[in-house]
Amino acid sequence: MISPEKHNRMANAIRFLAMDAVEKANSGHPGMPMGCADVATVLFTRYLNFDPKNPLWPDRDRFVLSAGHGSMLLYSLLYLTGYEDMTIEDIKQFRQMGAKTAGHPEYGHATGIETTTGPLGQGIANAVGMAIAEKKLASEFGADLMNHYTYALVGDGCLMEGISQEAISLAGHLKLNKLIVLWDDNGISIDGAIALADSTDQHARFKASGWNTLSVDGHDPEAIAAAIETAKTSDKPTMIACKTVIGFGSPNKAGTHKVHGSPLGADEIVATRKALGWAEEAFVVPADVLDAWRLAGLRSTKTRKDWETRLAASPAETKAEFTRRFAGDLPGNFATAIDGYKKKLAEAKPTVATRKASEDALEVINGVLSETIGGSADLTGSNNTKTSQTKSITPNDFSGRYIHYGIREHGMAAAMNGIALHGGLIPYSGGFLIFSDYCRPSIRLAALMGIRVIHVLTHDSIGLGEDGPTHQPVEHMAALRAIPNLMMFRPADATETVECWQIALEHKHRPSGLALTRQNLIAARTDYEEKNLCSFGAYELVSASDAKVSIFASGSEVEIALKAQQMLAQKGISARVVSVPCFELFFEQPDAYREAILGTSAVNIAVEAGIRQGWDAFIGSDGTFIGMKSFGASGPYKELYKHFGITPEAVVAAAEAKLG
Repeated sequence: MISPEKHNRMANAIRFLAMDAVEKANSGHPGMPMGCADVATVLFTRYLNFDPKNPLWPDRDRFVLSAGHGSMLLYSLLYLTGYEDMTIEDIKQFRQMGAKTAGHPEYGHATGIETTTGPLGQGIANAVGMAIAEKKLASEFGADLMNHYTYALVGDGCLMEGISQEAISLAGHLKLNKLIVLWDDNGISIDGAIALADSTDQHARFKASGWNTLSVDGHDPEAIAAAIETAKTSDKPTMIACKTVIGFGSPNKAGTHKVHGSPLGADEIVATRKALGWAEEAFVVPADVLDAWRLAGLRSTKTRKDWETRLAASPAETKAEFTRRFAGDLPGNFATAIDGYKKKLAEAKPTVATRKASEDALEVINGVLSETIGGSADLTGSNNTKTSQTKSITPNDFSGRYIHYGIREHGMAAAMNGIALHGGLIPYSGGFLIFSDYCRPSIRLAALMGIRVIHVLTHDSIGLGEDGPTHQPVEHMAALRAIPNLMMFRPADATETVECWQIALEHKHRPSGLALTRQNLIAARTDYEEKNLCSFGAYELVSASDAKVSIFASGSEVEIALKAQQMLAQKGISARVVSVPCFELFFEQPDAYREAILGTSAVNIAVEAGIRQGWDAFIGSDGTFIGMKSFGASGPYKELYKHFGITPEAVVAAAEAKLG
C-alpha cells in the first residue's frame, strides 16, 4: 500500500514533468496530465500489468490514452516506470523535430505506446478492438495464455465524437467485461465549459449501451482503486467517471480552459510548485519518488515470468502457433496454398464478380490462416466476407471468427486497428467502397501506424447499377490512393483478386483496401504465372513491341481495355494493355521497370470508372482518360457504362482521334 503522502508525490512527478515539458516546448496540453495524475498513479502502481523490461509481453494489460492531446501524461509514465527508450532527455524534447515525444502519442515511436491517438474517439474505439482480440484469443488459447484487461483513459471530447457511440454500443453488445474506460470528467474543453455544447447524461448513455457505470472523485486514490476493483468483477464493460480538476494544482488556472491547450507560463509554474510543495527544478524528480515509480514498473515482473513459464509448458504445437501469430508471421504453407489456387483458376478461367472471387480466395486463405478474423458492417451477403471457417462471434461465444459489426463503419474500422495492434489476429472487414468515407480516419491512422488491416470495399463503381449516385463511388479510389502507406487494390479478375489478397496479408506494416465489383468480369489472366504480377502494381497484360497505343486500366475496366485492343487490332492498329491493380506498388518499383511499363507509345489512354485524378502519372497530362467526370446515375450497369461513355468503342475512337 502506498501512503497518501507518497501517492501525492508520485502523482506530482507526473504533473511537473508535464507542465515543464509543455513550457519548454511552448506548446502542448498540460491540464489533462495534471488533472489525471492521480488516476494514472493508482492504475499504474496498483492494477496495470505491464513490464518495461519486456514491453511487448503478449498478455500485458493494454493502456490506451484516448485523449491523446494529454500525451505528456503517457510520456511521463513511461519515463517514470523505467521504459529504457523513454529518457529524461526525450521528455525535454517534447514536440521537437525527431523526438519520440510527439505532440500526440505515436505508435512505434516508443514502447509502451499501444496506439496512435489524437483524433478524438479513435482511442476508445481502438480499445474496443483490443478487448475483442483478448476475448477471442482467450477463447482460442485459454486463460493461461490470454487473460488481461484493456484500460482506456478518455476525455469529454472522445465521448462527444460520434465514433464513441458506435464503439461503446458494440462493446456493450459483445459484453467486453475486461474493458474499463476511465473518463476524465473535468467539464472543460478548448472553448470553455462542456456545458457550452453538451448536456449528455453519460451514465445513462453508457448504461443504455450495456455498460456498468461508476462515479468517483478523481483525486481520491482509494475511491479510484475501489472503482477499478469493482469494474474487474463485472460481467459488462465498465465506465468509471473520474471527477477531476483540469490543471490540478495551478492556483490561477486550474478548472479553466486556460490550462487545456496552452503552457502555464513561468510565473504560474512557480506558483504551482509552491502550491503543491514541489521544490525541485524543472525536469528533476526526487530520488525517492523516482525509486518508487521504478519499483512500480517492476511490479508485474513475476506475473510476466509466470506467464512465460505457462507458455513454455504449453503443448509444442500451441506454443509454436501462439508465438508465430504474435510475431505476425504467416505459416509456411500459405504461399503454397495460394499458388495451388492460382493453378486452378488458370484452368477454370471463371467469369465472376471480384467480390465473389474474393470470397472464393478467402475460402482458401481462411483454411490456411487461423488468425484471420472477418466481419462486415451489416453487408455480409453483399461483401462476401464470410466463409465456411468463420462462424459468427456472439456475446456469449467467441469461438467464431466473424464479427457482425452492425451499421458502424466508423467504429468497425477503428476496432480493426485495435485488433491488429493487440497482435495475434489479422482483421479484415467488408463495406461498400462509397462508405470508405466513414472509415477514412481509421484507415489513415492504420497507414500512419503501419499496421496490417484489410478493408474489403465492394460495389466499387457505377457498375453497381440501380442504387444510383448515392452508392456509386466516383472519387473514392483517388481519395484513398492519396493516403501514404495504404495499398489500394482494384483487381481485374479472380487471379488478380487472390494475388492482391496475398500481398495484403504478406505486408505486416501496411493496411490495404480491395475495391471489388458487383458485376461479373471475364478472366483477364488466362495462363498460370507463378510470379505474383499484382505485386508490381502494374504489368503488361497484352504486349506489343510496336504498340502505337498503350491502354492502362484497373478492375472492371481491364475487360473494356482488352476488347478495345482487339478492336484496334482488327483495324490494323497495334495496342498494348497494362493492368494497374495497385498504384502504390507500381510507384515503388525501380525506374527501369516503371519506364518499361509506361512505354513509348504515341497514344496513352487510361480507363477507370472513376475520376481522372492520379492517372496522369501513367498517361501524362496530354493523355486521354476514359472515365467519370461527374457523379453517377441510377440504372442497369451496362446502360450506365454506355451513358457515361466508358466503352471499348470510346477507347477505339479516342485512339483513332489521337493518331489522326
